[in-house]
Amino acid sequence: MTLHVTNTLTGEKEPFEPQDPENVLLYYCGLTVSDPPHLGHARSWVHVDVMHRWLEHLSYDVRHVENFTDVNEKIVARVGEDDLGESEGDVAETYIQRTIDDMRSLNLLRAEVYPRVSEHVPEIIDLVETLIEKGYAYESNGSVYFDVSSFDGYGKLSNQELDEIESQGDPDERTEKRNPADFALWKAGGVDPDAVAEHRHEGVDHGGDPPEGLTWESPWSEGRPGWHIECSAMSMTHLDETLDIHVGGRDLVFPHHENEIAQSEAATDQQFANYWLHCELFQMDEEKMSSSLGNFVTVDEAIDRWGTNVMRTFLTAGSYNSKQLYSDETIAEARERWEQLERGYEAAVEVLDSPAASSKVADESLRDEVDAAREAFATAMNDDFNTREAQSALLSVATAINRHLEESSADGDEGAGYDYRGLRQAVETLEELGRILGLSFTGETTGSAELAGDVVDLVLDVREQEREAGNYERADELRDELEALGIEVQDTDDGSTYRLPSGE
Repeated sequence: MTLHVTNTLTGEKEPFEPQDPENVLLYYCGLTVSDPPHLGHARSWVHVDVMHRWLEHLSYDVRHVENFTDVNEKIVARVGEDDLGESEGDVAETYIQRTIDDMRSLNLLRAEVYPRVSEHVPEIIDLVETLIEKGYAYESNGSVYFDVSSFDGYGKLSNQELDEIESQGDPDERTEKRNPADFALWKAGGVDPDAVAEHRHEGVDHGGDPPEGLTWESPWSEGRPGWHIECSAMSMTHLDETLDIHVGGRDLVFPHHENEIAQSEAATDQQFANYWLHCELFQMDEEKMSSSLGNFVTVDEAIDRWGTNVMRTFLTAGSYNSKQLYSDETIAEARERWEQLERGYEAAVEVLDSPAASSKVADESLRDEVDAAREAFATAMNDDFNTREAQSALLSVATAINRHLEESSADGDEGAGYDYRGLRQAVETLEELGRILGLSFTGETTGSAELAGDVVDLVLDVREQEREAGNYERADELRDELEALGIEVQDTDDGSTYRLPSGE
């Protein structure tokens, strides 16, 4: 079955046909790094990760780019809060590091690159200049706006007519714009103090003058890039003028993605993205989970409480384009499903690696059930990345394992043992297909570096205590044991440092 995806641009489920039959250009609108990442972000991350993994399973070379928006008034509003930093750049760095740590803890495949807005201002300025030269944008009081009336087809992603679209941007822009729906490509000056005040956390008093954001020189003024132009510049810099798949949250369809299409296609005369996929929002008490509403559970809190496998089981229990409810009950259901998978896997491995597994026993029902599960999993994933049905197929493997073990055990001495080949097939299927959902039955995940580092720190603390107590032989033994695991330890005047083996 050919992979089919639901394309927001057409409103149809369509066969997926990349421009290059061997490569896929995948862009995901990443975070504005102004708050700790929460489970709403994690849901989109995990589903994009599953898309990446399935496309690679289909033998595509996936070029996956995901940006960090590190220039925004929301970031400026955090300056001076909770030791986050004393500048917009400092706050952004703090949250980028936290975001990367959370990505690793969720066992996400790494993107090809994570571009930042602050690194791409020259490309943004070049793109704005092109739009002005081609008559799609105009300068006004040092700011630059995109003229939506100049672009045929504006509104095609969100299914809106131009005369139905209300004003975009800040109210103070209206006197500078030709049309209320025009949007900013470049804003003269620094961050609006009122915008900073609007995004300050309640009860936090910083006193003094409001913090200033970053500004850059441009042909029109010293100022800052508009929000929408950033993704166009970064995606075209690192991928191409036409993307195969552009993914983002449902709440970004308008105005962000609509404006990306307009400015990109106006500049290049090429279709910006062939397939637009939008992740539905995460519901919490009948509201979407969001930083602005303050009703969120952070990623690190969730991982600490439930672990990576339970969270990924939970987040893939619904398809990317279906709404999902967060509650104690839905988390408990996910934990039960993961434990069912884990118990089935561990029981199969225990028997598989014992004398009871026989080369002469053939449980055709077990083998058929595993084959059927593989087929069902592929059918589900090719049906618009339907992780809900794919997860059900995986659970059917655990059910088949349990049935085989129970029936073979019930035969007692009269039975000939367990089906080695069938159990091996089941174990390898759980490992292979589980990996596509980002589940790890062996404890090996791409998100293990932070935990490994914590363990090494603990061992080095114990080693230092042994040295201080004069137990140098035991301290040397601990160092030798770490180095036997490939961990390089170096003693300095400031203490011990280490390097994990590559891949951790």
